[in-house]
Amino acid sequence: MLNKNIQTFIACDSEYEDAKIVLFGAGFDGTTSFRPGTRFGPSAIRNESFGIETYSPYQDKDMLDHSYFDSGDIELPFGSTESVIADIAMRSNMILTDGKIPFMIGGEHLVTLGSVKSVKEKFDDLYIIHFDAHADLRDDYLGQKLSHACVLRRCWELVGDGHIFQFGIRSGDRDEFLFAKEHTEMHKFCFDGLDETIEKLKGKKVYLTVDLDVLDPSIFPGTGTPEAGGVTFDQLRAALTKVCGSLDIVGCDVNELSPVYDQSGVSTAAACKIVREMLLAMS
Repeated sequence: MLNKNIQTFIACDSEYEDAKIVLFGAGFDGTTSFRPGTRFGPSAIRNESFGIETYSPYQDKDMLDHSYFDSGDIELPFGSTESVIADIAMRSNMILTDGKIPFMIGGEHLVTLGSVKSVKEKFDDLYIIHFDAHADLRDDYLGQKLSHACVLRRCWELVGDGHIFQFGIRSGDRDEFLFAKEHTEMHKFCFDGLDETIEKLKGKKVYLTVDLDVLDPSIFPGTGTPEAGGVTFDQLRAALTKVCGSLDIVGCDVNELSPVYDQSGVSTAAACKIVREMLLAMS
């Protein structure tokens, strides 16, 4: 059994046995290709969460009416990306073994691979919904196959064709978009087609991964690879509420907040609200 973290995300301080959803942080940015700093994302989200309310007027739900557990950040080794992925998979597997849902806060997007590996071992017929500015479908980046630029390609190797649904994508090299035409279902620029995807995946086991740079950088500048032309906060919130409230989410993550690039704290505040809305919609 995991021990309660001393400082938790707001209202995530229930007993482990009572919680259906268990948070954990994976503060890693060892393969970041542009601006590092996402290793500080999980602690920033946890610390700043007390600047928002437990009640969501969007959903008319309150976190105080539900039980959540925050198991804290994993102490990840630097210098061994393989060990990082293995440690994340171990934490996720521990949560899954106890019949709970792992909710990871990154960290750069590569951390998703560790959690997906664990969830895929438990649920063989797994589907992935991916919100992001970037396709993340490169076979390698600068010769490295374990990179945040390759994470969805590595996930595809686990789940196969027709099991990955991508939304908000507006950046990538040509080969990534050609690969997507053959192997994933990609919806560029926005959330068009999300309702149809939800209908298609009802009754399926779904992993949800959210790269916060899907948001336009005018709203969310605190990220390592900002990409102009993204969605609004409310578009993302509504899409996530719909996905989390309609589908059988068996694992999820929110990643790529790099708080050092937004001293105003607005990006971190947005990330906190996204986590709150996902938790409530999944309850």
